[in-house]
Amino acid sequence: MNIEQARFNMIEQQIRPWDVLNPGVLELLAIVKREDFVPLAYRALAFVDTEVPLPSTHGTQCMLAPRVEARLLQELAVHKHERVLEVGAGSGYMAALLAHKAQSVTTLEIDPELARQATVNLRRAGVMNARVVVADASQTLPDDGPFDVILLSGSVAEVPATLLAQLKVGGRLAAIVGHEPVMRAVLITRTADEGLARTVLFDTVAQRLQGFDEPTRFHF
Repeated sequence: MNIEQARFNMIEQQIRPWDVLNPGVLELLAIVKREDFVPLAYRALAFVDTEVPLPSTHGTQCMLAPRVEARLLQELAVHKHERVLEVGAGSGYMAALLAHKAQSVTTLEIDPELARQATVNLRRAGVMNARVVVADASQTLPDDGPFDVILLSGSVAEVPATLLAQLKVGGRLAAIVGHEPVMRAVLITRTADEGLARTVLFDTVAQRLQGFDEPTRFHF
């Protein structure tokens, strides 16, 4: 397989048609080597328009499809002075993309082995401003919040109030919300201490984040 041609095709045939047109995002997708974050057994799927399975002791976990990753990255519009919280480190690929845009990234992973591998992948890629923390984000969140940007790299039935509380004024949270077969990617912006604005971005389906299987009691 011609890797660079496959990467080019992924960007031009999958990602651009999904309204990902930000030059900085497209350039980053060409620079950060997605194949280095894909498990060896699934390396052939690195540039395919599908979720990629990740070995996990906590049920099925997957990398999001490339076009979904790219669109979420574009919509979050991360700036270099901003601190980012990601829920669901997976292989570390999304954290790597975010780290290139942000001041720092904290990414939470419930599976210790996946967290270890994500750390290895990030260091091998030269990403030094992202840290992987083993944690169940449905139960425990970092004590250094609030954050400018929060990304849920998987789906939830509803966005928990505990995560919304970690969002600074002016901050953005992106998540895939709902139940199969209908889920929607949403962008929630904190407009004031008690104010939140919600924008529906697109329809999609994604694996449920581990630990978030049951709907929360909180509604937005």
